[in-house]
Amino acid sequence: MRLQESGEMYLETIYILTEHKPTVRAVEVGEYMGYSKPSVSRAMGLLRRGGLITVGEDGGIALTEEGRQVAAKMYDRHNLLTRCFMLLGVDEETAVEDACKIEHHISDASFEAIRRFVENS
Repeated sequence: MRLQESGEMYLETIYILTEHKPTVRAVEVGEYMGYSKPSVSRAMGLLRRGGLITVGEDGGIALTEEGRQVAAKMYDRHNLLTRCFMLLGVDEETAVEDACKIEHHISDASFEAIRRFVENS
C-alpha cells in the first residue's frame, strides 16, 4: 500500500500512543492529532484495509508488522532530524515542527547521510 503523509502520521501516532498505553483507541488518536472523529474513522478504515492496522472487537487498534515498520521508520526519522536541527542551533519547537514536515519526504539516501553525520557529531 502506498501511503500518503497523513497515513504515515496516523501510524506514527498509534506507535507513540502504544508506547504509553496497552490499548489505543481511535478517539485517543484523534485527540493526540487534533482531528475529528469522522476523519480518524475514515483513516482507520483505510489503514485497516491496507493491512497496516487491526481493530479488535473492543475497539483497540494494533499495528500489523508492516504498519509497525512504517511507524518505527517515521518515528526514527522524526527523532533524528529533530536532534540534527537542534545540534545546528535550531530551537526545539522549530526543530520538532521542521522534522515533522521533512520526515515524510526525505529520501532514504539523504536520511542515512544525515544519520551518519549526527551520530559522528
